[in-house]
Amino acid sequence: MNASFSPATAFINARLVDPEAGVILDGGVLVEDGVIVEAGARVTGANVGARTQVIDCAGDIVCPGLIDMSAFVGEPGATHRETIATASMAAAAGGVTTLLARPDTNPPVDGAAAVDYLMRRARDKAVVRVLPVAALTRGLHGKEIAEIGSLHDAGAVAFSNGPHSVGSSQVMRRALTYARDFGALVIHHAEDLELARAGVMNEGEFASRLGLPGVPAEAEAIVLDRDMRLVALTLAGNENGARYHSPLVSTRLSLDIIARAKAAGLPVTCGASINHLTLNETDVGDYRTFLKIAPPLRAEDERVALVEALASGLIDVIVSDHNPQDVEAKRVPFSEAEYGAVGLETMLAAGLRLVNAGQVSLPRLIAAMTIRPAQIVGLPQGRLTPGAPADLIRFDPDEPFVVDAAKLRSRAKNTPFDAARLAGVVKTTMVAGRLAPV
Repeated sequence: MNASFSPATAFINARLVDPEAGVILDGGVLVEDGVIVEAGARVTGANVGARTQVIDCAGDIVCPGLIDMSAFVGEPGATHRETIATASMAAAAGGVTTLLARPDTNPPVDGAAAVDYLMRRARDKAVVRVLPVAALTRGLHGKEIAEIGSLHDAGAVAFSNGPHSVGSSQVMRRALTYARDFGALVIHHAEDLELARAGVMNEGEFASRLGLPGVPAEAEAIVLDRDMRLVALTLAGNENGARYHSPLVSTRLSLDIIARAKAAGLPVTCGASINHLTLNETDVGDYRTFLKIAPPLRAEDERVALVEALASGLIDVIVSDHNPQDVEAKRVPFSEAEYGAVGLETMLAAGLRLVNAGQVSLPRLIAAMTIRPAQIVGLPQGRLTPGAPADLIRFDPDEPFVVDAAKLRSRAKNTPFDAARLAGVVKTTMVAGRLAPV
């Protein structure tokens, strides 16, 4: 992403959502040299300089740009699915100003050279911030831990095994221990491979009616429970334990495990995808492969439990789980289709469904997409405070639209919300003081 700045800009006549304070205020935001100078009621058209570019928001929401902790960007090795350029354009259109790029590329991001490549490509091609997540194990094979120290020094903001769980408890313990020593964040997808391998959707009555093999909730819970115990081991005799983030909890069993870990004081956080918060297994309908994701969409009672956990703060983060797939990978029988859905452009609008239903407050929703991921990863973004990076979005939460897959900026079009009626149009996206195309 180019570091040049736009002239001073003022957003006025806005409703400001401050996710750090958890409040909505009337006012504006003044931006100079890529940072926020002031936010609040004093920022008006009459109080800014004559050379300041003024954006009259006419009552729209202004808040920090969204931070997505789970996105597949396609480079290197899968540019037929997505590129850094197309992913960043999709992100800007959806109000995402920072995205964490998954390491499960070809080759994987398991060396300092690969981290440097992603950072250079992002600098040259992206219109939003693209931050590299490095591999937790060499080749993502789960057999030997990656060079966490050199990857951390090269610029990796976190470590993950992508969509693959580390099956070996010993390898996982070593990875957590080394990550702790560098103060690095471990993001781990919890899934027992043996339990999940044969399944293609949530195990239960609906899967039986469709004649499809299911994935039980225990496949997620078993590995997550193991990981919590391993995190606890990293605290033994140490002031700080390994920082662990579960990116995609999808069941009540997992929520119970996270709740116990947090109550015990473990440095543990978790996220849920917008798909699991707003859709359930019945949306698969007549074998709709665009809704084949991992972990699978669960039953409605599980979805409701996730929403309640989001509202209470037990779930820290919402992610898009952006995973583009080409037509050939999805236009096949359900059991043969690849997992994944695009989500950068619809994450905010889909989340606003929960606000409109009275299930989650707007500040809480925005916090789960801004300040909480910023705090977990250790980023200065996600705030409206003076001195914070001027990563901002303006959107109308009430303006309706119909999702048209053909018009998505993402190179792939496998959206689970195709033809869905949503509300929440992003009108302006600013990254480091620059206006990005939306």
